[in-house]
Amino acid sequence: MIKTTIYLPEDMDARLDSEAVATGVTKAELIRRGVAMVLARSQPKEREPLPVFESGRRLTPDQMDEEIYSHIRDRATRR
Repeated sequence: MIKTTIYLPEDMDARLDSEAVATGVTKAELIRRGVAMVLARSQPKEREPLPVFESGRRLTPDQMDEEIYSHIRDRATRR
């Protein structure tokens, strides 16, 4: 780990002390958890991959649309 210094307002430091005592967790750990929460919110979420359709033949755009809609309808009826 890397040591760093932060400046906290007195009231925030007092509340952090109270939380550390109440939870049995060190102030440093509470600060690390807070930083981790902020960083987790700022990361872009991974998207699910789009389905891949292997028909073995070339389709027109209209045929491709119908294949996709058919797949969606099939999945919806299985739920």
